[in-house]
Amino acid sequence: MAGARNLSWLTARPIAHRGLHGAGVVENSISAARAAIAKGYAIECDVQLSKDGEAVVFHDDALERLTGVEGDVVARTAAELTRFVLRGAADTIPLFADLLSVVAGKTPIVVEIKSRFDGDLALARRVAEIVARYEGPLVIESFDPDPIAFLREQGARLGVAHIPLGMVGEARYDEGEWPDLSDAQRAELTHFLHFSRTRPDFLSWNVADLPHAIPLLLREGLRIPVTTWTVRSQEQARAARKWADQIVFEGFAP
Repeated sequence: MAGARNLSWLTARPIAHRGLHGAGVVENSISAARAAIAKGYAIECDVQLSKDGEAVVFHDDALERLTGVEGDVVARTAAELTRFVLRGAADTIPLFADLLSVVAGKTPIVVEIKSRFDGDLALARRVAEIVARYEGPLVIESFDPDPIAFLREQGARLGVAHIPLGMVGEARYDEGEWPDLSDAQRAELTHFLHFSRTRPDFLSWNVADLPHAIPLLLREGLRIPVTTWTVRSQEQARAARKWADQIVFEGFAP
């Protein structure tokens, strides 16, 4: 049941957004993971699907901002992607499995499944295959209810029923920011209508949208832990802690 798990380990320490990056260390890189571990922070990372069905750690749909290469992640094979050097660093795009090998249970890791909201569950299946063998503290989250509902329903069959699942959310899903959503999807996300099928063990909420009824009701009414993203200053962190159990941060040392 949602909220029934003990997730005190998830909220025990600040969570480095895409790893601890900056000053020559690039987001979602192996170096960013190692830097977070060295400072005692938990790690949030983004996972996408390659053309040949492998899970890689990368935030954007498009490659250009972080690699200078044109085109989308999904249009390249894992072998191609892992050869692309991240701008301003020696790191290349890591395989998700390789990132987990580096973290190896040293700190909690929050895995965000990226989605095009098109009902494709291939990435969720591949993530499940990988994390089923992982022994460290780990949770999976997504903005998209479909992969979370799928993992909730099929967790035992996939060997991941023990993995906590969460939703990432915010107050508004305007067309300009979320152009690919249907009206039905937009309503489901805005009003958290997916709750009965996602049954989240935790919530990660936009710090700009605090306070808000949804995280308040989940946290205070259902005792579901709430983290908040992306916190970028000590002042913002102090304000956020009134409404959330832990921060997902970048750009400063909490």
